[in-house]
Amino acid sequence: MTAFPPGFLWGAATSAYQVEGSPLADGAGPSIWHRFAHTPGRVVNGDTGDVACDHYRRWAEDVEWMRRLRLNAYRFSVSWARVLPEGKGRVNRAGLDFYSRLVDRLLERGIAPMVTLYHWDLPAALDDLGGWLDRDIAGWFGDYAELMYRTLGDRVALWATINEPWVIVDGGYLHGALAPGHKSAFEAPRAAHHLLLAHGAAVEALRAAPGPRSGGRVGIVINLEPKDSASEREEDLAATRRADAQFNRHYLDALFLGSYPAELGEVYGEGWPEFPEADFRRIGTPMDYLGINYYSRGLTENDPTAWPTRASTVHNPDAEYTALDWEIHPESLTRTLAWVRDRYTPLPLYVTENGAAFDEPATLPENARTLDDPRRVAYLHAHLNAVRAAIAQGVDVRGYFAWSLLDNFEWGHGYAKRFGLLHVDRESMRRTPKTSARFYRQVAISHGAVLDGPAPVEAELEALPG
Repeated sequence: MTAFPPGFLWGAATSAYQVEGSPLADGAGPSIWHRFAHTPGRVVNGDTGDVACDHYRRWAEDVEWMRRLRLNAYRFSVSWARVLPEGKGRVNRAGLDFYSRLVDRLLERGIAPMVTLYHWDLPAALDDLGGWLDRDIAGWFGDYAELMYRTLGDRVALWATINEPWVIVDGGYLHGALAPGHKSAFEAPRAAHHLLLAHGAAVEALRAAPGPRSGGRVGIVINLEPKDSASEREEDLAATRRADAQFNRHYLDALFLGSYPAELGEVYGEGWPEFPEADFRRIGTPMDYLGINYYSRGLTENDPTAWPTRASTVHNPDAEYTALDWEIHPESLTRTLAWVRDRYTPLPLYVTENGAAFDEPATLPENARTLDDPRRVAYLHAHLNAVRAAIAQGVDVRGYFAWSLLDNFEWGHGYAKRFGLLHVDRESMRRTPKTSARFYRQVAISHGAVLDGPAPVEAELEALPG
């Protein structure tokens, strides 16, 4: 079997608003997600990130769990409003110190930090100024990136500018399901363009930041969902092309090809503007790697009622689905990694998120030592082998980050959907390893060799050491 390359990162990922809790503690400012979650009717059960996983206070315990799982990397995000309460100007030293302590402890435990600058939690003060609809946000984001690089750049080697621009735009500006909750085909393309401009500004800022460096490398994290037509009918094939342009090629074409897909004019109609040619030079500022988040594929058909793409995802009767109704299709991860290499770039790739939500209890008995989650074990086993298949095809994949380390605040779903390797009890905040955590530990220890056999059952997995 093809081996994973030397130095491959076995990591897990989280994001600030989803795990930290204490969103206004020690001088932090509110974010759009704090505002959105506290608006009645926006989140299932009225859940908020006020406590989340209490990682802001339990971070040292969580790093010890990473050590026990034998992870050698941890991807987390910085809360922009925790370090810059108004999004620009005044610096909150307590916020910077929190992330500095976290990075120091990770390095002490042999865990490489990958820092994401923006994972959806825009400072509310900047949203009041227009947020991602204001072109000036590229400069604000560049200044924030420079601050973080000056603070942590001597210890952090891997940086991601923005996480999943498609979700930010589709959920936040097109369909209103995510913060800040807008619904506009005129706003969505502009927000997308400004996100990409901000990415370019952050790459420039990180390149130019003064002070000591640790060989810092910078990239962006794009979520990809390959679109397959549900039939050979021309209307379904055309719908698949529109969906693929809006979901996948919108961002990658701009980053690597210097333009937007032609189909976006058809998708957004009169809402699609013209953009200055010079903007694409900034958007395409050379970066060092690309992060890819993969969860599912989209089996697509024409749907005139689906706004604005006129394309819908349909069920595959032969497939298995997660609790979020996402098709489990590991072979599409291999295909996606190879497609990015062939169409766009030979840059190193990281699978920066991959995982699945399954129905699990909110609380466990106090004496529980594990939670058996065989479906997640099987999911991880299949998708890690899909990564290995891409490596066998010559794709330069350097790491894999399971989503997520912890059962966390899953945005509009609140705490109803659980992705974690570690179960988080909603009453006590107690962390309990699932069998998927034990399996992933064996993957990391064996550098992937355990994947050569079938997915193990609970009885075959070693208990975690104390």
